[in-house]
Amino acid sequence: MKVNKTTTRLADGRELIHYDSRDDVRRDAVDKRPLEPAVAANEIRHDPLRDEWVAIASHRQGRTYHPPADECPLCPSRDGRLSEIPAADYDVVVFENRFPSLAGPPGPSEAADPAGLFTHAPGTGRCEVVCFTDDHDASFADLTPQQAALVLHAWTDRTAELSRRPGVQQVFCFENRGREIGVTLSHSHGQIYAYPFTTPRTDSMLRSLAAHRDRTGGNLFDDLLAAERADGSRVVLETAHWTAFVPYAAHWPYEVHLHPRRRVPDLPALDDAARAEFPHVYLELLRRFDRLFGPGEPPTPYISAWHQAPVDHPLRGEFALHLELFTIRRTSGKLKYLAGSESGMDVFINDVPPESAALRLREVAAPMDTTGAAGSADGGVSGAGAVAGGDVSGAGAVAGGGVTGAVADAPADGGVVGVGAPAGAVDGARTADANRAHSGTPHHGPR
Repeated sequence: MKVNKTTTRLADGRELIHYDSRDDVRRDAVDKRPLEPAVAANEIRHDPLRDEWVAIASHRQGRTYHPPADECPLCPSRDGRLSEIPAADYDVVVFENRFPSLAGPPGPSEAADPAGLFTHAPGTGRCEVVCFTDDHDASFADLTPQQAALVLHAWTDRTAELSRRPGVQQVFCFENRGREIGVTLSHSHGQIYAYPFTTPRTDSMLRSLAAHRDRTGGNLFDDLLAAERADGSRVVLETAHWTAFVPYAAHWPYEVHLHPRRRVPDLPALDDAARAEFPHVYLELLRRFDRLFGPGEPPTPYISAWHQAPVDHPLRGEFALHLELFTIRRTSGKLKYLAGSESGMDVFINDVPPESAALRLREVAAPMDTTGAAGSADGGVSGAGAVAGGDVSGAGAVAGGGVTGAVADAPADGGVVGVGAPAGAVDGARTADANRAHSGTPHHGPR
């Protein structure tokens, strides 16, 4: 897609970047707010027992907290009301966070005691806000595939740019959605963190990756993806270029891992085909999350997190880019709290069996049209495990009428893949029967 990128500065010197899908727009609005230069006191401290870095950012105590809609800082500047975005409208905007957890140039680590137990360093890095749309009331799931593709472009561009900054070791693109998650601004937005270290979660995956390679000679990500596709019971959605599944040992009540079928280390490495399919796949997953607990329920709170390889690591080429999407809502009106076992011991207890979660996520696929095809208004993914592109010809059928197993390879033209059962384990008739049986019964998830 053609994207126009315009970089400007806010009144306090922070960078703001417009990403537009139009070429007939000028982005020269000036920030007229009387802002003092942004000041951030960032530091990272090392925990020697856990061998982890902790960011200390006391200035964040004063950040904006649940403002009324008519004072939203992420809406465009209109009708005399000035915001973080000086323009009167926008497609996608990225700007430096005024209250960053990490900021500033790199510097050496120092010990505050003779034994070297109290080690600290500058909180190097960068924190950015990504506004997905100028519509205050829209969620990511409300975007069109074209708008979602523009967000993907912004994530990709920022990952490439931030990865080149001195001192940055890892780039993390994510969205927190819902007050239950801790979101303090209701306008649809995400964030990007550029860390000065490899995060503990990634470091753990890299150790497992190395151990698996030494033990088997294979790639752990490749082998896990192949095993999930072969088993099929936890596959939620499959396309020619993406696979979404609930992991065998899911930590959260409803948790989906979305992998490109061709392993790449980060967003800039995605090929054009995977990029073209992603908006349809991702929007379908988000819409299924909002249908999980039945009609009349509030929007599902979630965290959506891109896991990318560290910038400079010996195993960078073996890491697999993937997105993890999960909710803390375990059933209607009830949340999963990280209490003693999870917060105190890092041992998760999941109330929803992963196979049940995957089944429910297949049940809430976009409704079938009168021909039995999995249709959606925007022509993207829908149906029990269907995908993008829109050439669909019935539940579990590929273009041309042949019935496929639920996780069989999708045809290149985007035909439907079935409901997520093991390939060959369920015939087309039983798959269709299962779809009909599930589609008419309201279900609020395991309790």
